[in-house]
Amino acid sequence: MNREPQNKILTIPNMLSAFRICMIPLLVWLYYVKQDYLWTGGLLILSGLTDVVDGFIARRFHMISNLGKVLDPIADKLTQGAMLFCLVTRFPFMMAPLVLLILKEIFAGITGFLVIRNTGQVFGANWHGKAATILLYAMMILHVIWNDIPRILSDILIAICIVMMLVSLVLYGIRNVLALKNTNTTLPGKEKNHAK
Repeated sequence: MNREPQNKILTIPNMLSAFRICMIPLLVWLYYVKQDYLWTGGLLILSGLTDVVDGFIARRFHMISNLGKVLDPIADKLTQGAMLFCLVTRFPFMMAPLVLLILKEIFAGITGFLVIRNTGQVFGANWHGKAATILLYAMMILHVIWNDIPRILSDILIAICIVMMLVSLVLYGIRNVLALKNTNTTLPGKEKNHAK
């Protein structure tokens, strides 16, 4: 008997997510050790593109899986965290989105685990999470490539990312809390995915 698509492990999107995780040490080495900012920026762009591609493949070819819903954001957050940690060495204000990212993922991880345990639902990313990710990647790439970006522009871009991350944190928190309160119902606009 074949597994349902949600329970598959070896899919192209999952392999792309694993590839993004494997790129993280190279990103850190290029930026922090070699100080090759163009190559770092190029690799960061490649990481972002593979994120878009794996999402497209998952939806277009019905390869969405429960593992992918977990692995994809892990690859994103590890990449973002590593890059923000590197950028702090040149842009101290980067500490703010880095700390917020850590707090956001701790909160999302705990509430997400409770949702899976209590309801069997595995949620994918919402529009606000995707928007926060796109803004964060764009901001990081610009800071990596533009070595002498004006301070005021740098602060504005970082602040925009912080606001979007806060919005995403609040909305994800509301979604997870509602899911926990309504363990026997489906959230509006969402299909209930039963993990097996």
